[in-house]
Amino acid sequence: MTHSLSSGGPVSPDTYRQIFDMVDAGFCIVEMIFDGDLAVDYRFVAVNRMFERQTGLVDPVGRTARELVPGLEQHWYDTYGRVALTGEPARFENGSEAMGRWFEVQALRVGDPDERRIGILFADVSDQRRSEHAARESEERLQQALSAGHGIGTWDWNVATDLVRADERFARLYGVDPDQAAHGAPIAAFFGRIHPDDRLPAEARIEQAVSSGGEFVAEYRLIQDDGSIRWVAAQGRCRLDSRGRPLRFPGVSFDITDQKRAAMRQSTLLELGDRLRDLTDIGEISYVASEVLGRALGVSRAGYGVIDTEAETITIDRDWNAPGATSIAGVLHFREYGSYIEDLKAGRTVQIADVARDPRTRDTADALRGIAAASFVNMPLLEQGRIVALVFVNNAEPRPYDDDELALIREFASRVRAATERVRADEARRQSEEQFHVFAQAVPNQIWAAHADGHLYWFNDQVYAYSGLDHAGLVGLTTWTDIVHPDDVAEAGRRWAHAVATGEVYGVEFRIRRADGAYRWFLVRAEPVRTGEMIVRWVGTNTDIDDQRRFADTLEEQVAARTRELMVAEEALRQSQKMEAVGQLTGGIAHDFNNLLTGIIGSLELLGIRIAQGRLADVERYSLAAQGAAKRAASLTHRLLAFSRRQTLDPKPTDMNRLIVGMEDLIRRTIGPGIELETVAAGGLWSTLVDPNQLENALLNLCINARDAMPDGGRLTVESANRWLDARAARDRDLEPGQYVSLCVSDTGTGMTPEVIAKAFDPFFTTKPLGVGTGLGLSMIYGFSRQSGGQVRIYSEPGEGTMACLYLPRHHGKADGVEAIPDLADAPRTIEGETVLVVDDEPTVRMLVVEVLEELGYLPIEAADGAAGLKILQSAIPIDLLVTDVGLPGGMNGRQMADAARLVRPGLKTLFITGYAENAVVGNGHLDAGMHVMTKPFAMEALATRIRELIQAK
Repeated sequence: MTHSLSSGGPVSPDTYRQIFDMVDAGFCIVEMIFDGDLAVDYRFVAVNRMFERQTGLVDPVGRTARELVPGLEQHWYDTYGRVALTGEPARFENGSEAMGRWFEVQALRVGDPDERRIGILFADVSDQRRSEHAARESEERLQQALSAGHGIGTWDWNVATDLVRADERFARLYGVDPDQAAHGAPIAAFFGRIHPDDRLPAEARIEQAVSSGGEFVAEYRLIQDDGSIRWVAAQGRCRLDSRGRPLRFPGVSFDITDQKRAAMRQSTLLELGDRLRDLTDIGEISYVASEVLGRALGVSRAGYGVIDTEAETITIDRDWNAPGATSIAGVLHFREYGSYIEDLKAGRTVQIADVARDPRTRDTADALRGIAAASFVNMPLLEQGRIVALVFVNNAEPRPYDDDELALIREFASRVRAATERVRADEARRQSEEQFHVFAQAVPNQIWAAHADGHLYWFNDQVYAYSGLDHAGLVGLTTWTDIVHPDDVAEAGRRWAHAVATGEVYGVEFRIRRADGAYRWFLVRAEPVRTGEMIVRWVGTNTDIDDQRRFADTLEEQVAARTRELMVAEEALRQSQKMEAVGQLTGGIAHDFNNLLTGIIGSLELLGIRIAQGRLADVERYSLAAQGAAKRAASLTHRLLAFSRRQTLDPKPTDMNRLIVGMEDLIRRTIGPGIELETVAAGGLWSTLVDPNQLENALLNLCINARDAMPDGGRLTVESANRWLDARAARDRDLEPGQYVSLCVSDTGTGMTPEVIAKAFDPFFTTKPLGVGTGLGLSMIYGFSRQSGGQVRIYSEPGEGTMACLYLPRHHGKADGVEAIPDLADAPRTIEGETVLVVDDEPTVRMLVVEVLEELGYLPIEAADGAAGLKILQSAIPIDLLVTDVGLPGGMNGRQMADAARLVRPGLKTLFITGYAENAVVGNGHLDAGMHVMTKPFAMEALATRIRELIQAK
């Protein structure tokens, strides 16, 4: 394929490449493809190497953009199409902060207009954009500091007397006695610390401000007593009298050292990246990096060497030296220059500002000064805990090294290490490819390779021998469809296309024709080879499985028949187990609810009889009995919901240690005096996001179970801890790896067998005598912990006691304080007459809530569904609080109604009351501000208390 440049003769793509490789920018020539006047694609005619590096497209010549970049937007075809059709060149910038790169793109038509070819130049302007961005940020930070008054000191210069009055901070920064500066010191006294290179420019700007009465703005360096450098930004304005004579010159100074160092570090690292990018020699990489680092820090020498900790030597191939300093390349013995080798062996960075003063180098200071190392930094590089190299900086004069400079040295060390590892990796890859070719020729399997787009390009000798074809006959997919059995072509091609498109492993079985015309079955597999996330090639193998297939043909029918029989048996077993579990569950529920309903119905029946008889003395006893049975029924319902992970939780950041302490007295009373209670609270315990009431119930249930397992007394331990679960530990507990908080209850009781542990979390399973316990305690704990994102595990052996542990996810935040428990027997009354909207589709619940609100002085409004409630909320009626069920009829639930109401009543306070699992709507911490939840059933006094708290809340 050849082309021409303007009026010249034909030019090949290789000639294009040689010409445009001399351009320090990406360049390509493309031929536009049109459908009518609409550009639909373009084909690459020639590219240079810089273009390939910028885009990652390798060998694109002769291929189209849609083939190489399937996701390219039509915008680019339109842009380049206009250039090809009109001949008008285009110039624009492409890039973003997200990409991290910016390019200035220029496109112009080349050659004959009928050929519709354009040349595109991609000039990398990333460094320029970063520099501009850094400059803008620096200027903005300075302006913010100036406007906010963050100055480090102020001055007021009386020009006539030549005396400057300054505050203490300003005076100390400039090396002037604060007492003298407070009364006025000569202005010349403030110039002693200005860096010699900055003094004349600063004086010139002062003179200009004095002569014109204009603004004075300057940046310069101040040399401190310890030799360190501080950058200062000064701003002021000279005031003139009516005749234009200078009177006073006030101003302020700002310490901009951090900004200057950040800018210097950024520009230095950019320079380092640019200079290391194309280097492939490790010695050259270390030298160039040393030069950039040494010049940036303004030191006498910088270098990189290999340490031998046994011999206590450093080997330096090449170091960078400033004018006046000589190289120390070669082998140096650390002990000849001090005792700091001990710090290096321990992996510590050595920084010495003055070798004559540091005890590690005081005795060898002359030797160090003799190699221009009156001050130095030695930073070891560690690999798997072992020192492998050293980055060093030397200076002929004493000087300190601050944290920013050490951070820059550390960054240089990291980047030099990365660059050298890149070179080693490239060399290792080349060696690996050579080894691959040797291995591929030695194995009996057929081995082949393909480009990232699926085009085959390499085969081992076994492929040639089997197929009887040469390389030219094997390259390309067309030939392979010729030698693959016609019945297998479609499936093999479909799977290959899918693997190339998705990057998944290719695996398929099909028949390949041998040189003599016979077909044999092969297992064909191919793995993608990646560089980072990008696929660069495919490597595949063809394994002859013809003999196995022939044997398997007779075996498959037997296996299939046996498999069908097993599947039928397994389905029957699963159905039997399912029905047994359902029977156990429903039987247990019926048993417990029948007992509770008997108590409720009987108490209410006797209550009615006694009222009719006028025997009111027994009314309270029967009422309390009915209430107690009803509360136990509600508790059973909560346990069922917890077991099914359908209860409505109200998770809060919880301090588990505080919760344990708060329950300690209750646990002691529950387990009795015959059992010793010990609590072990972990120090620095993380908080967890959990429903604290449910956690208290779970802890109490575990303690009751532990008590029942120790009929003759014993010791019960409640322990909290922080847990890091790696992949293996998390997998054993059916959790995701990460940080958890554990709550463990252990006892010295009878223990449990593995069979009992396996069934412990089943509903209504219990080892206690009939009528003692519902068998829902552990199942409730299991459901609650799983619903909270955690897990529960039991560890026990017969006769050795039992430990039950809850694992709950760590919450990154502070735990809530302990909430005061209201006195539910004395519900708060209102004196304001607030309006409360009650929305519930259950008339009995609505009637009870409204009557309680009226009795307490509130003004209630009723609605039976979401639509009716929303109509009231969208009216002008004042509403202080919305109390609503979540599950409402009519197509609008309580959460949807509340959200719609907030559009016209922002900040509407809402209390959701729910009896089932609307967690997706209101639970698990997804409530907006001002929204709260209570779970049915609840005491009316508790509802009234909660309503008053919400109305009074700010």
